[in-house]
Amino acid sequence: MSEKRKPLLGFVGKLPSGAALGNSGKTHCPSCMALFKAPRLLPCLHTVCTTCLEQLEPFSVVDIRGGDSDTSSERSLFQELKPRGLQPQTGILCPVCDAQVDLPTGGVKALTIDHLAMNDVMLESLRGEGQGLVCDLCSDRDVEKRCQTCKANLCHFCCQAHRRQKKTTYHTMVDLKDLKGYSRVGKAILCPAHPTEELRLFCELCDRPVCRNCVVGEHQEHPCDFASNIIHKHGDSVRGLLKDTQPHVEALEEALEQIREMNSALQQRVEAVAADVRTFSEGYVKAIEEHRDKLLKQLEDIRVQKENSLQLQKAQLEQLLADMRTGVEFTEHLLTSGSDLEILITKGVVVERLTKLNQVEYSAHPRVNDKICFSPQEKAGRCRGYEVYGAINTKEVDPAKCVLQGEDLHRAREKQTASFILLCKDAAGENMGRGGDNIQVAVVPKDKKDSGQLKQAVRVNGFVELSSPPSPIRTMVKDNKDGTYCVSYTPKEPGIYTVLVRVKDQHVPGSPFNVTVRKRHRSHPGVFHCCTFCSSGGQKTARCACGGTMPGGYLGCGHGHKGHPGRPHWSCCGKFTEKSECTWTGGQSTARSLLRTVAL
Repeated sequence: MSEKRKPLLGFVGKLPSGAALGNSGKTHCPSCMALFKAPRLLPCLHTVCTTCLEQLEPFSVVDIRGGDSDTSSERSLFQELKPRGLQPQTGILCPVCDAQVDLPTGGVKALTIDHLAMNDVMLESLRGEGQGLVCDLCSDRDVEKRCQTCKANLCHFCCQAHRRQKKTTYHTMVDLKDLKGYSRVGKAILCPAHPTEELRLFCELCDRPVCRNCVVGEHQEHPCDFASNIIHKHGDSVRGLLKDTQPHVEALEEALEQIREMNSALQQRVEAVAADVRTFSEGYVKAIEEHRDKLLKQLEDIRVQKENSLQLQKAQLEQLLADMRTGVEFTEHLLTSGSDLEILITKGVVVERLTKLNQVEYSAHPRVNDKICFSPQEKAGRCRGYEVYGAINTKEVDPAKCVLQGEDLHRAREKQTASFILLCKDAAGENMGRGGDNIQVAVVPKDKKDSGQLKQAVRVNGFVELSSPPSPIRTMVKDNKDGTYCVSYTPKEPGIYTVLVRVKDQHVPGSPFNVTVRKRHRSHPGVFHCCTFCSSGGQKTARCACGGTMPGGYLGCGHGHKGHPGRPHWSCCGKFTEKSECTWTGGQSTARSLLRTVAL
């Protein structure tokens, strides 16, 4: 095994002209923000100073991979779990990405040294962007020369001493200023087991760099070769892995870009919708405020109108009272102090005045009331294009003016819903035009009628139902919101029932009233025809409820013969209306043959 002498590109290769040398992200610790000092490479590929890592607070973790597992927390995810005992291990968190880093046995100092970062720090120091370099031998003076053979930075004194030594007489010395264009000026990487030997070889079996002493020692039987000879094979594998990783990087970058675009679009959309919400809300608020002002003005107008009416009535009553007091006082004084002749002389004027005052009509009650209410759920039209609610009402329902309407007021059938309308009006006889009144309805059998049984009505979702109905008949009252109420009920049995309708605990005109509940509608079992002769095809035994007969032994009716009603009728009951209820009850006509023939 012979070493192939070829230039090391890492030490002699120069960067392209004009290329930027160094990078603060590659030369400065992300924790202390200073130039790297003994940088360590973490499994997450972030580099941090050794001192900064030692200052991190460690924590205990349980290593389920076994003692010889990789220290990389990411790599452990892809390794097969080994059936070994749980081993406690110390870990830290990467100060950059918070990834868990399992520390090896030697602690932070056993982590891999980042030689690339050390080289970048050296280059930045050469450009004067970092701290000045000191001699590698004396560690005291500034560096002036660099030995390209042993890769040592030397001051002027140590450089002369380096040349005087027989072993290093022929080493190549380069001025420090001539190294500024090089891409690598790092120190030689020495073997941690043999500090005087440089790592030049690579053990394929152990997968790590070794020195010459390692090869003849513990790696004697292992396949080893110079790093320059096998770098291409391992470099190709890394490049292949990099090539496989690059599409994921591009996909992630594209995904993040889409997320950024979506986030930007989301922000713009939120701002646009927020603007719409603010515009709508501001308009709605203005509409509500305008509607509020209208309601308040309407309320003020009502107050002024009612107060004016009251003031006018007050003035009239006060004037009438003053006139009457004047008449009373004068008459009392006349009767108590006047002589007979004086009374007789003045009697005519006094009688005429008092008679006229007594004939003056006046109301002992205020002409107006304080019935003003606000209905917040009542629609009030549109204001500024918005639907607004809330109306001021001054009308008060008058039970004496309410009206009951409907065809089912006094008739109903068992197990069929009957309904009628209650129209509420005010004292002036005008329709209320709104709902919300206290309506009480009860339907009870006539023999059980008890006006005191009517309970308070309960309003639920526009319907009014008696909270404790006095009969098994369920009574529903639907508020139509326009001053009318639809009352419906379903009697279970035929008979006579009493319906009680109250508004504000007062009976409306016509209440209570009786309703006759008849049996359900009976259909005709016979046929609607002109005569049995025609409908039966001339059968002599065919009979009809009209009672008509024909000569020649025919038991039914025929055209122009005795008993024929002269128009179409039902064969079962004799009724003339086709859409009617059958009244046939059996009995004597049961024996008749009630034909179900084709109607003509």
